[in-house]
Amino acid sequence: MAIQKVAVLTGGGDAPGLNAVLRAIVRRGAERNLEIMGIRDGWEGLLEDNHERLNRRRVAGILHLGGTILGTSRLNPMAVENGPQRVIQALERHNVNAVIAIGGEGTLSIAREMHELGVKIVGVPKTIDNDLGCTDFTFGFDTAVSIATEAIDRLHSTAESHQRCMVVEVMGRHVGWIAAYAGLAGGADVVLVPERPTTIDAVVERVERRRQRGSRFSIIVCAEGAMVDLGEGAKVVADGYDDFGHMKLGGIGERVARAVEQRTGIESRVTVLGYIQRGGTPTAHDRILATRYGVAAADMVSEGKWGMMAALQGNDIVAVPLAEATRGLKTLDPRFYDLASVFFG
Repeated sequence: MAIQKVAVLTGGGDAPGLNAVLRAIVRRGAERNLEIMGIRDGWEGLLEDNHERLNRRRVAGILHLGGTILGTSRLNPMAVENGPQRVIQALERHNVNAVIAIGGEGTLSIAREMHELGVKIVGVPKTIDNDLGCTDFTFGFDTAVSIATEAIDRLHSTAESHQRCMVVEVMGRHVGWIAAYAGLAGGADVVLVPERPTTIDAVVERVERRRQRGSRFSIIVCAEGAMVDLGEGAKVVADGYDDFGHMKLGGIGERVARAVEQRTGIESRVTVLGYIQRGGTPTAHDRILATRYGVAAADMVSEGKWGMMAALQGNDIVAVPLAEATRGLKTLDPRFYDLASVFFG
């Protein structure tokens, strides 16, 4: 069997488990006669001709490491003059037969467009937000939820000791998967998510209800994109956009904490977890899921399943069309939010 040269890149925000995917692609690729070329810094590496050879030695000892040894960026080649043509020319110049793109909605939407332009490409879903379609879970999500849950656990003792309301702001630009899962696991009293617009009056009512029942503290988990009406309509707190058109969010937790304190007199504090949720060692669950995705991606290249993405459905890794996976964001299952709400207030 002839050797195929395959370029692999990691794009968008980093997520725990990326290195596990790269390791699996290289190890499985060796069995499938695939020569792996690592592209540095996402799609930018193809535009800048920045790459390295990935072999067993290069990926040894990276299974447990956070981040990505290839680096990443949010550069969108579709927004660069002659970007798509430059990507195709770079692949041809280096005799690359196929591309494995590891990323979230932005990176894989570009992969879909490049496939439509004739590039042989497969995708691997990566996002701590768990918002990609056609897959039950993405790697990085379990780690983010575990980190957020640990933070909530630690804040409980301070909240109870000082009789405070603690607001924990977690990632979740358009979806509330992290907030809902961490809120349920951490015993939150209120969970605010983008999918369920609410009012500050409803939040305050739950905090007051707890006080009337004798509870001396409250924990509120708030997705960064939560829709809360603070007196001027339910909307997110945004500050510009990135290259993929994503809103740069942040600040809703602070505004909720301030409003709760003003209305109830209960001392309130906010903790913004931010990039802490992305960093560090992936959980065992994410290492295994990422490894399964990497092996599947190498197999998909070997089998010529172009324009497809590896996906977890039930307990099986299957190939689904990139066009379907990137058609729209996978929002929080309303049944799960209803489950979590049983324990609110």
